[in-house]
Amino acid sequence: MSYALSRLMSTATASYAGFCCVRPEHLGAALDADKDEQAGYDLLAEVFGVRDLAISTFGVLGRSDRTVRTAMWIRILCDVGDGVVLAARADDDAVRAKVLATTLSWGALNLAALQLDKRRARRVAAARQVATATGTAVAAAVDRVT
Repeated sequence: MSYALSRLMSTATASYAGFCCVRPEHLGAALDADKDEQAGYDLLAEVFGVRDLAISTFGVLGRSDRTVRTAMWIRILCDVGDGVVLAARADDDAVRAKVLATTLSWGALNLAALQLDKRRARRVAAARQVATATGTAVAAAVDRVT
């Protein structure tokens, strides 16, 4: 299976998406929201859950590397966007720092997974080219390794 780290991160995100749908109140609690804001944060968490589950489905089950890469880039952009939007709403510097640390860390982890997977895919493609050029015995060995 190609893009294994990206698929793993998409699986982790899908788990969080499920949590958002089951326990939406976690978002308002993490942001120290007032009682009158809690319903809005509950709705936002549910929207995050549905959105993240949709993106993660393509990241986990995508048949092509391009589909997985696209899902990862969307995920990374959503992480950054979530951080910007939620940090702008935070009244407290500590909460703002927590929001940015969480969202940007997830974005960075997704970016790292994507970059490592892309590097591995380039190496496998190069090995396949060499194997094809040198003969079937080497090609069979490369196919078994990858």
